[in-house]
Amino acid sequence: MIEQEKKSRRFFRRPSGRTIFIFIVIFVPLAIAASYVNFPGTFAFVQHYFSAPKHFTYSGHKSDVNGVAWSPDGKRLASASGDGTVQVWDAFSGGHVLTYRGHSSDVLCVAWSPDGKYLASGGLDATVQVWNASSGKHILTYRGHSDAVFAVAWSPDETRIASASNDGTVQEWNAATGKPIVTFGSKLATKGAPAPWNAVAWSPNGKRIAVGGNGDVQIWDAATGKNISYYGYHGGVVHNVAWSPAGRYIAAASDNTVQVWDVVTARNLYTFTGQTAEVFVAAWSPDGKRIASGSGDGLVQIWDAFTGGHLYTYRGHSDYYPGHSTSGAAVNSLAWSPDGKHIASGGSDATVQVWQPL
Repeated sequence: MIEQEKKSRRFFRRPSGRTIFIFIVIFVPLAIAASYVNFPGTFAFVQHYFSAPKHFTYSGHKSDVNGVAWSPDGKRLASASGDGTVQVWDAFSGGHVLTYRGHSSDVLCVAWSPDGKYLASGGLDATVQVWNASSGKHILTYRGHSDAVFAVAWSPDETRIASASNDGTVQEWNAATGKPIVTFGSKLATKGAPAPWNAVAWSPNGKRIAVGGNGDVQIWDAATGKNISYYGYHGGVVHNVAWSPAGRYIAAASDNTVQVWDVVTARNLYTFTGQTAEVFVAAWSPDGKRIASGSGDGLVQIWDAFTGGHLYTYRGHSDYYPGHSTSGAAVNSLAWSPDGKHIASGGSDATVQVWQPL
C-alpha cells in the first residue's frame, strides 16, 4: 500500500516551473486569440479547453457573402458567396465541413431544408440547385428561371421550394423532382419588362408566400397563386421579407428602413429608421421578440419587435480588422441561431461573423 502511494505521488507530481512557463507562454495567448478570432480548424483544440467565444469570424470565402443560413439543429452554418461556392462549417468552432461548387457563377442565396438534410442554393447562373448538406452530393438542378435567382425558401413541410428571380417571376416547384407547380408573375414593370422579385418567404403554416420587389410586398396563396394582400408603402426596392414566427406580421427591408406591418389588415405598425444606408435584410428572432436588420453601412441593428425600440448595434463588419475600411462592408445577410442566442451575419468583407446580439 505504501509502495502504491509512492508510485501515485511520482505519477501525479507537481508540474515544474518550466512546464508552467511553457503553458503560460504558448497556450494562454492562443486561448485569448481564440476568444476574439476563430481560425477555422486551427485552434479548435484550444476552444475545446476554454469557454466558447462570444464572437468569431469565418473567413473561408474569397468574395462577398450574399447569403447565410443556420441549420435547424443549430450545429452548422451554410454561406453563399460571390466566389461561386457554398460552404458548410461548424457553427461554433469554424471547422470546415464541405464546399459546394455546383454553380457556374456567383451564388446569391442558400436555405436549409426543415429536416436539415438538404440545402438549396440559387445563383447568378439562373439555377437553383438542391444538394446533400452532409456530403455535398448533387440532387437536382431547377432551370425554370431565365435570369439570376435572388432568393430561395423551403416550404415548412419541405416538399416544395419557392424561388424569386430577376426574370420577374416567383416559381414554386417540387423539391424532390424539380417539377413546376405554380408561377407567380409580376404586375409591375420597368421600361416594359417585368420587375424583378428579390425576396420570398413561406408563412409558418405553409399556406401563403410573401414576396418583395420594386416598392411593394405581395402575399399569394401558395396553392393557387391567387393574390391575397398587397403592401405598397416602400419607396424603393424591397430586398428582403420575413414572417414573424406566429405568422401575423411581416418585416420588410427597403430603403434605409425596416417596416413591420399586419398581414391581415395591411396596416403599418412601425418603421425602423436607425440605419444610414440601404437595408438589405431583416430577420425575426425565433421567439418573435426581436428583429435584426443589416445594411450597406456595415451595421447590424437589433430592435424590439413589439415597440420598435432600438436595443443594440453590432459594428463587426466595419471595424473588425485593423485598418479595414467601411467601404464595401455591407451586411448582406443575417440568420438567428435556432435557440435565439447568436446571430450569423454575412458581409461584403467576405466574412461571416457569429456573435451574441445582447
